[in-house]
Amino acid sequence: MSAQQTSGPAGKGPVRFGIKAGTNAASFNEQKFSTNVMKLGLYGGVYADFPISKLFSFQPEVLYSQMGAESVDIEKTEVDENIKGSKVSLNYISVPLMLQIRPGKRFYIEAGPEFSYFLNGKSEGEKAVTTVVNGVTVTNSESFSENIQNDDINRFNVGLGLGLGYYFYDHLGINARYVNSLTDIGKDRVDGQSIVTNRAFQLGLNYKF
Repeated sequence: MSAQQTSGPAGKGPVRFGIKAGTNAASFNEQKFSTNVMKLGLYGGVYADFPISKLFSFQPEVLYSQMGAESVDIEKTEVDENIKGSKVSLNYISVPLMLQIRPGKRFYIEAGPEFSYFLNGKSEGEKAVTTVVNGVTVTNSESFSENIQNDDINRFNVGLGLGLGYYFYDHLGINARYVNSLTDIGKDRVDGQSIVTNRAFQLGLNYKF
């Protein structure tokens, strides 16, 4: 495949473009880190690498990113049902703006803000429904799946990313990043309730043209 690059600042290397994809292990900030609460999802998109100097570069990205959480326990007392072991899926278009420092030729450390726009979401899982039949209380488990209403979610999200990466070859590399949102997921939260934000560990591959 032919190289796709344009001239960068004199002596600082060319501007290069690439694609990247990988896996998100996402959860909400109110949950402890555990494999029981992390939801696996995908991310993927494109990026550009703008050299600033031999040591620094700037990398903007445009990514599709699947966030959310698993094993979220929500008690809905108003309808007398208890939701257990549900999965919340939240899909975003994200624009990370990473400043990278390269202490070595192939290794880099990165940090920067990430701006995201909510596309859609879904909540699904099992709920316990209690009914009274002939004076006997019976609890059954029922599956549910419902779309998350856009009016209930903050469409724009701001977060921070911190990561590192390594290029095995000139074109192919691996990247690991932790992303922590600073924006409350839900709108109109009741006073006294803690805000809920997204967070995720990302691991994937980069291919630079």
